[in-house]
Amino acid sequence: MDTEVCRRFGIEFPLFAFSHCRDVVAAVTNAGGFGVLGAVAYTPDRLEEELRWIDDHVGGRPYGVDVLVPGKIDASAERGGGLDDMLAAIPEEHWTFLAGLFEKYDVPPPDFEKAKRSNVRGGTQVTKKGASELIDVSLAHPIGLIASALGTPPPLMVEKARAAGVPVAALVGTAEHARRQVAAGADLIVAQGGEAGGHTGEISTMVLVPEIVDEVAPVPVLAAGGIATGRQMAASLALGASGVWCGSVWLTTEEAETPPSVKEKMLAATSRDTIRSRSRTGKPARQLRSAWTDEWEGSASPGALGMPLQMIVAEGAMRQINKVAESGNPGARQLANYFVGQCVGLMNTVKPARQVVYDMVQEFADAVDRLNRITEG
Repeated sequence: MDTEVCRRFGIEFPLFAFSHCRDVVAAVTNAGGFGVLGAVAYTPDRLEEELRWIDDHVGGRPYGVDVLVPGKIDASAERGGGLDDMLAAIPEEHWTFLAGLFEKYDVPPPDFEKAKRSNVRGGTQVTKKGASELIDVSLAHPIGLIASALGTPPPLMVEKARAAGVPVAALVGTAEHARRQVAAGADLIVAQGGEAGGHTGEISTMVLVPEIVDEVAPVPVLAAGGIATGRQMAASLALGASGVWCGSVWLTTEEAETPPSVKEKMLAATSRDTIRSRSRTGKPARQLRSAWTDEWEGSASPGALGMPLQMIVAEGAMRQINKVAESGNPGARQLANYFVGQCVGLMNTVKPARQVVYDMVQEFADAVDRLNRITEG
């Protein structure tokens, strides 16, 4: 394939694969696409380990890193008072509600006091200071792209990336956001429709992509949101995109980090089984609907906190839930969920990530041939 992003990034296929799993990143890169590691879950030291592993397994082929740099977070996270201040900002009613969920669903709870300390360290990764540390670690490796996953890339990211000769990508959900990202220095725009997993807006991919392509030209655009097949890849290029950015489709691959019980849910799910909920991060994020999302949306809920406070409350709890779910605990299986897009209804088999790439490329070629026959006929 010969699109602008293929030429710019030196890849065979204009297929960018976002994943929190290093094995998926390496597999897609080695198959001719472009793997992008989601860094938000990692401490700087752990990210260093992950990137060193990828470096050793991709043979110099290009890959990228995605850092979560939200434009707006809870003020307590940026006051510089440390972990204790962040914990103090979480109302006790949220911990009480969480403990009540474990009791209601008969799930053995974690050690809450120990979990609080562990969770708050993870929450610091989405502060400006935490994100800056992850950016520094990323740019110390031979990455081919750094992406800002939530909000306009801060000047510090752009400046450091420019100095390292690394292009900057930004994910957007509206044309207005796209204009801001380009003005801030983004070299590549990911137009992410509301069908996408994780943090997303409400405009559909089919509407959003051509709108943003026209808005930011000549800056190249990747289409994202619910894309899991080669037919959708062909449609994206027809809409003016230079390639696609996929995340959910890798969650049912052999290499994926997805907990087995959640992977089973995904394989059985339809496109109607996802919901945009603030219950995991504090910002609207599409995920599998489960008892967890239902309870946080229910009348007894104290309501989700802002980012990163809701992450501190939720992520440690979900680790325990997923762990217990693997033992067959029915309550934990009801609660368990993960971020995934509406394309989950198309994700019905477990395959190696490399095979997913090849299947998408073959289906893309078949779709283009079919269109050519129509135009020639």
